[in-house]
Amino acid sequence: MSGVFDRITQAPADEELPVMPEVEAAGEITLPDTHEEPERTPARLREVSQDLLRFGLLEERQKPNFYKVAVRELDELNRILEPLDLFAAVDDVRGLVFLKVLKADETAAIEDEWSHPLVRKQRLNLEQSLLLAILRQYFVAHEQEAGTGATQALVAVDELIPQMQVYLGDQGSESQERSRILELLNQLKEHGVVTAPDKDERVMIRPVIAHLANPENLTALLHWLRERAQNECDTHKEREQ
Repeated sequence: MSGVFDRITQAPADEELPVMPEVEAAGEITLPDTHEEPERTPARLREVSQDLLRFGLLEERQKPNFYKVAVRELDELNRILEPLDLFAAVDDVRGLVFLKVLKADETAAIEDEWSHPLVRKQRLNLEQSLLLAILRQYFVAHEQEAGTGATQALVAVDELIPQMQVYLGDQGSESQERSRILELLNQLKEHGVVTAPDKDERVMIRPVIAHLANPENLTALLHWLRERAQNECDTHKEREQ
């Protein structure tokens, strides 16, 4: 018995071809959809990578679940970040996962870390760098006393004012000094270095400060500023004599 296909192929050119019932009913042939959705990164890892890109770091103390996923899936996380010339580093002692910048030569070595990787083209100015160096000294002293990875490295705003005056001089107005410190702290807060002042006007130095700046560069900066301040003081005394 001949089938539909045989009748179609053997029919004369001027003979009307039969219409198959399924085509007549639908009006057209619907081919099966062979397009497949691309395989996606697991949702949790997407959330972690997006959060890391948004803030530049993950702290175990603040986001323990994200931190655990990032550490567990570190290789996969770095595969996501590699096209952006970034990679995630882990400081398990301080409970940190933070971004670093890959060099253009693809050696997986990092550029100098003067500023947050996501704002690497926005260098810190002199006053910001000075305050960063002073805060880092407080943080190192806190870890030496309480142990590496210890939290709650607090410093009072009033304690920072005389420290800045040593290097930048006295502006002659307590309100101006306080405004300068608060403005600088707010700028460094955007880099993730400190928290906002609490009700007692203390800021907490966040552990990422241990990775944001080269300590040798900061020490050299403090020495240079101290020498400059001393020279200006000596010049002022000579003029008075």
